[in-house]
Amino acid sequence: MSRHRPGVTARAVTLTRTPATAVPGTRPRHGALIASQDPRGHPAGGRGDLGGRPGRAVGSEPVTIPARSRPRARLGGRLAGAASAGLGIGLSFPPYGWWPLLAPGLAALTLLTRGARLRTGAAVGAIAGLGCFLVLLRWAAVIGNDAWLALAALEAAAWVLVGIGLVAVQRLRAWPVWAATVWVGVELLRAEVPFGGFPWGRLAFAVTDTPLLAWAAVAGAPGLSFVVALAAQLLALAVLAVTQAVRERPTAARRPRAWAVAAAALGGAAALVAGASVVPLGTDGPTTTVAAVQGNVPGVGMDFLGEREAVLRNHVAATERLAAQVRSGRLPAPAFVVWPENSSDIDPFRDPQAYRLIDGAVRDIGVPVLVGTLVDRSGSTTTDNTGIVWDPVTGPGQRYVKRHPVPFGEYIPFRSLIGGWFTRFQRIPRDFTAGDRPGVLQLDGAKLGDLICFEVAYDDLVHDVVTGGAQLLVVQTNNATYGLTGQPAQQFAISRLRAVETGRAVVVAATSGISGVVTPDGVVRAETRQLVPAILVEQVPLRTATTLATRLGAWPELILAAAALIAIVVGLRRGPALPQPTTPARRTQERARTQAVRPPVPSAAAGQAPVQASPVVDARGPTRGGST
Repeated sequence: MSRHRPGVTARAVTLTRTPATAVPGTRPRHGALIASQDPRGHPAGGRGDLGGRPGRAVGSEPVTIPARSRPRARLGGRLAGAASAGLGIGLSFPPYGWWPLLAPGLAALTLLTRGARLRTGAAVGAIAGLGCFLVLLRWAAVIGNDAWLALAALEAAAWVLVGIGLVAVQRLRAWPVWAATVWVGVELLRAEVPFGGFPWGRLAFAVTDTPLLAWAAVAGAPGLSFVVALAAQLLALAVLAVTQAVRERPTAARRPRAWAVAAAALGGAAALVAGASVVPLGTDGPTTTVAAVQGNVPGVGMDFLGEREAVLRNHVAATERLAAQVRSGRLPAPAFVVWPENSSDIDPFRDPQAYRLIDGAVRDIGVPVLVGTLVDRSGSTTTDNTGIVWDPVTGPGQRYVKRHPVPFGEYIPFRSLIGGWFTRFQRIPRDFTAGDRPGVLQLDGAKLGDLICFEVAYDDLVHDVVTGGAQLLVVQTNNATYGLTGQPAQQFAISRLRAVETGRAVVVAATSGISGVVTPDGVVRAETRQLVPAILVEQVPLRTATTLATRLGAWPELILAAAALIAIVVGLRRGPALPQPTTPARRTQERARTQAVRPPVPSAAAGQAPVQASPVVDARGPTRGGST
């Protein structure tokens, strides 16, 4: 007695040996097997846009095979391909920079999920996500291998939705567009949950060294991710069309159409790349001179945290060297100076010596300094990660408090429950609080938009400071924990994207690197090495014009994500069948083949019992099913 799940249509697959006579449209092959059609007239085993070819052959009586043997064999291949695709995607990001692997990796994921069951699509997405994020987030191992693996697994979990979404939307017409929206929708989810999200690894962040970067000025990081994903889906479509033209042996009338689809898909992808060259990127505006100080730290990893005074003194000394070079004429006088995040990890309002060191350095250079420091909240056990405008005459003034503290890095969620689980949590004795105002600060007639460290990766925080009037973006960051890993390069690439997206120059000041200056068109004007003291002095434009991306705000992302959700729902309701690209002539030919090789049904009178066929899930029906 055969078993099958409720709601799944069972079909019999019968392989029949036939006499060695030629079937119209086929070549006779002795000893081969032919699969009969299912009750709806489709060739058994044939499915998908590439169609299925009936088998051919010779012999005597019907033979049955297990229905699930081929799907199980194919699952391993899909997962191995997913791991390779995810690895290629991860290597497309800095510091590796192998961005040519990005589109093929994304296209491979689409092909691996085509026609699959939802659970197989989920598995493909999860394995690909692990392959990507284990490479991309390798720098988190500085904290601990457990932290690295947990973070990679958490981010990879979101790609389960990518796999499911790709399975669903490929059942629709114009699926390349809907598949691209799936990536945008999942990136939006990752940027929001859990604990405020972690948008590292967005497709847009991998292409800052390519011509596609200009699209960020049109629709921001979400729009650029959409363009990247769409180009990859068009590549997948081209592969399917070429496969159909070469391997599936379509009719003479259909073959030119397959080649035309491939050419159109590749042409569309090329148009997306070429179109970026006509996007206007403004760099005009009055200029000002800005200095960024990289004082360096005594060590790397978590150990530098115990050298707070040494870090402060390093930045004081670097600022004094800057002042000396300005007085000697070797460097132009800056209008203001930017110190990194945690350049003073000591609260200057509670430690008189820290106050004197900072104030002395600011008076020496003679211009305002944006100081990154920690300020303890009075009457509280929490602290603020703060940027303070320190004037050489009036002292500390305007402040910006970081609005997006890093979970498990600057505060411990559920501290009372899990605070004792890991000894490394003792390095964070107090939680950082979140600020409630955008970091728009006035320095020497210029309006700065201050972003602290990972905040540069969050669209809304960047958008707020630009719409608040910022003429220049400043990123104060402390990447010393991750020195000589890929994290500083990845963050600097995000800063480059923000320059193009907002049409603003970006000044990055890091404690130990990478510090740099990026013009509004994404060109790196200056960049430092890691783990060395450095001073950058550059002229940058102060711009008030806004890009289309700034004016549109979050709408492109919300629209694309909504489109993805609708497409997935429609695809799921439609069922697993993919359209069969057969012509009436081919259907007639396939029907003739089956009738020609159909064996006579054995009679009971002849002493032959009917052969019991094994069930197989019909991948083409409206019920749940299909191959792996």
